[in-house]
Amino acid sequence: MGTTATVLALMPGTASAEIPPNDSRGGNTSGSLSDGKLTSNVQISGDKRAPGAAPKGFATATNWTPPACWYEPRSASEFQAYVEASYDSTVNYPGQHSYAKQAVSQFRDIYKDGKYKNYNLDKASEGAFWVSVQNPDRMNELAAFSCSDLPEWVPNGTPPPFRQAITPEMLAQAAYGAIDLPATRVSLAPADNTKVNLGTWAWLDKNVFEPKSVTATLNAGGTTISATATATPASVRLKAGTQDATLHPGSGECAFNPGGGAGVPFTAGSENQTPPCGITYLRSSGNGTFPLQASVTWNASWTGSNGQGGALPSGTMEGEPQNVTVQEIQAVNR
Repeated sequence: MGTTATVLALMPGTASAEIPPNDSRGGNTSGSLSDGKLTSNVQISGDKRAPGAAPKGFATATNWTPPACWYEPRSASEFQAYVEASYDSTVNYPGQHSYAKQAVSQFRDIYKDGKYKNYNLDKASEGAFWVSVQNPDRMNELAAFSCSDLPEWVPNGTPPPFRQAITPEMLAQAAYGAIDLPATRVSLAPADNTKVNLGTWAWLDKNVFEPKSVTATLNAGGTTISATATATPASVRLKAGTQDATLHPGSGECAFNPGGGAGVPFTAGSENQTPPCGITYLRSSGNGTFPLQASVTWNASWTGSNGQGGALPSGTMEGEPQNVTVQEIQAVNR
């Protein structure tokens, strides 16, 4: 293993980014040192998931994942504090192996009195050190370690020499990965208990199923960029839970209305009408139930602070089964 690889293996040179940030007030991040690691300066705001929460039931149409790691800037003083704290914690740790102390010393020497002098503090206003950070949602994946280059000083106005240097498009992907989408559960009428050959109306509330947006912003080391990802509900697909049913419409896919929401809420007097979105069951569920299931397709797009933008992969939020009891209509003999 070469010197660079050894240093990277033993130094906390790849930091943990909080995406979404671990801050209930709505934003990370100070870019400060925490447990020997720099947290990301990316801030997440908007309709974001709670820290550590996974988007249960959501899957993109393609095999898409948010970025596993990237490079972002640090001021000379921030980088100095990071390296010195890492050095002190390593060499002063009781029982630390000599090779670990040697590796962290080699890393420190690069920036203190080697390729760089005193962390370029005398040039602090002229540029920044670009360092790698990991997306914590993907920290256990091999891809999270692909940002393995040592930190580099980049003068102001010079493109960073890293393929995975943070861009508005990457921020948009991180923002999309943090969007909090509502669980899919359709309202039904009759609710949960219906009759054979009676149209069951299904709809989604427009106040819940509406466009959701998250903005990711980076303001660090002389770099200020941002991007907003927006997911918009497009359609809801119904599965009756049995072949003995008629879907409305026949495809089982109900488009969202121009004014929001999908389907039409049931109103008194509509009992004999065919629901624009719903199901007619053709047989009884007997002593059991039919597991009706709904899924919402969300289309996504992004806009960046650099004027760029475009589409993001669409995805589907699969709902949990909704158990529906279907009974025969009892005839009355007079």
